[in-house]
Amino acid sequence: MARQLKTWTTLGLAALGSATLLEAAPVATPRHPALSNAITMAQADDADGEGGGEGGGTIPQTYSLGSTDANAYNYDAKPQVDAYVDLVHQAYVKSAADAKTMSTAITAFLAAPTAESLSTARQAWVAARPAYLRTETFRFYDGPIEDVEGGINAWPMNEAHIDYVDGNPTAGIVNDPSIALDTAAITARNQEKDEADVTVGWHAIEFLLWGQDLSIIGPGNRPHTDYIAGQGNNDRRRSYLQLVTDKLTADLDGLAAAWEGYDRLSLAARLKTMPQREALGRMINGMAILAGFEFMSERLGVALDSGDQEDEHSCFSDTTKQDFIYDLEGIRQVWTGDSGGVERPGPNDLLRAQDAALADKIDALFADTEAKVKAVGDPWDQVLAAPKGSPERQAAEALVVSLQALADGLAEAGKTLGVLVLIPTG
Repeated sequence: MARQLKTWTTLGLAALGSATLLEAAPVATPRHPALSNAITMAQADDADGEGGGEGGGTIPQTYSLGSTDANAYNYDAKPQVDAYVDLVHQAYVKSAADAKTMSTAITAFLAAPTAESLSTARQAWVAARPAYLRTETFRFYDGPIEDVEGGINAWPMNEAHIDYVDGNPTAGIVNDPSIALDTAAITARNQEKDEADVTVGWHAIEFLLWGQDLSIIGPGNRPHTDYIAGQGNNDRRRSYLQLVTDKLTADLDGLAAAWEGYDRLSLAARLKTMPQREALGRMINGMAILAGFEFMSERLGVALDSGDQEDEHSCFSDTTKQDFIYDLEGIRQVWTGDSGGVERPGPNDLLRAQDAALADKIDALFADTEAKVKAVGDPWDQVLAAPKGSPERQAAEALVVSLQALADGLAEAGKTLGVLVLIPTG
């Protein structure tokens, strides 16, 4: 999504004195004056079909910064690029596996709907999310995820586009017998007329499991009786839940396969052969854009500005703080190369060899942001309901500022490594 930055986000950026905010920027612009000379070569060229994805900004023609010094950026990043490909592949394999575990629980629930089996299915959804959240830093450049992300994690969503809501018991596709219930029909209606008209993906499943979140003290409370066969429109709801769950697992399987690297035309294979700074550019931009735009602005700043639960990322299950924790963990995993007990070379190793002081600074920024995430209240909708100036609000606002600083630090690291970093400003 690309919603306009709002009041609190603007204040957070201004407090850092490092960003130029545009009311409706048609393209992303670099936020560091030292990068301004590179913008001409880095503006969008959408004719090749590459896209930035939700909140992704602009795909530059090149991520490599030029230099008059023939010895500038004289390092070997092959270990980091190879490690990144392995990290991404393993992350999607894990996400697909966890989604299949969730699918098994949902299938069991549909076979025997009870309060207990619904609770198990919900727990499986929550348990499957971290692995996917760690992959979100692989977005925001021309990767395979850009082709399917809108069908995997699109939000915010208009619940009434799928099923009944408070005050409208016949709303949505579930309650419209004129709409065929098959994967093609449901997918065709995903964000068809409005970005909030989401029909598939994690949050569609979340809504179908929990229902609307009408309380600030707990998640949604959809009854298991919505899924007892043969009653009302339950059979359509049952089919819908199974279809979107199957589609999600298939999409994640596809991403895991896309990063295996066996196909020489795949991005995984191309990353290993393209100029190293082009590959590093994708890695660092994914981290910086997730931290400094999608996470900082779309998921924190917009919600703080509106105070509306509808702007909460995982509002039906009240697990938005989990989103914050694992998005940041995914960013750190790319930076260090390490994940799941596997140690790999990461961009931080390259930076440390070039500028140890800057590497130390970014380590400190990560530590500060992690501390700020831990300090944020849970559930998130209680933070949104808290009055301005309250400790809950102040903790969340401090996280916005910390994420902005981390993104700026990653952009500075990119400059040191000869990589252009473009973070959207609106």
